[in-house]
Amino acid sequence: MLRASLFLFVLALVAAVLGFGGLASSAAWLAQIFALVFLVGAVISFALGRRPAV
Repeated sequence: MLRASLFLFVLALVAAVLGFGGLASSAAWLAQIFALVFLVGAVISFALGRRPAV
């Protein structure tokens, strides 16, 4: 998830430099969503911790 977010961020930067504003905007928005999902998942994972197997 974090790798996809970083890829979309780089794609947005390249698209912005080349003048593709719509593509850059969409890629940046998706990168933000993926980063948020990754962050929420990481916080939940750290909060729950490792539980012993039953």
